[in-house]
This record gives sequence, C-alpha cells and structure tokens, in this order.
Amino acid sequence: MIFFAATLIGALVGWLRASRRGGDRLDKLQYAAVHAILFAIAGLFVTIAVHRMS
Repeated sequence: MIFFAATLIGALVGWLRASRRGGDRLDKLQYAAVHAILFAIAGLFVTIAVHRMS
C-alpha cells in the first residue's frame, strides 16, 4: 500500500513542480513520470523494511 501511495504522491509532486516552473503539458507529464518512479522506488524500499521488521 505504501508503494501505490508513494507513486501517486510522487506524480502529484512532479506535476506541481513543473507547474511552478512554468512548464507546458509535456513538461508536467515528464516531471510527474520521473517523480512517480523515484517515489515508487523509495516506497518499495520502505515497504520491504516494514515487512522485514514485522
């Protein structure tokens, strides 16, 4: 569950960051995709850590 939440939050953060910098639609999509991937990787590691602790 952490993985999916992190992916969605990452996409939102990327979209907002590109919006603040004045990017067009393709810039926003690229930022959203990159941030979603990075947050998904981080969320995956957090999920693994939580499962190994329990």
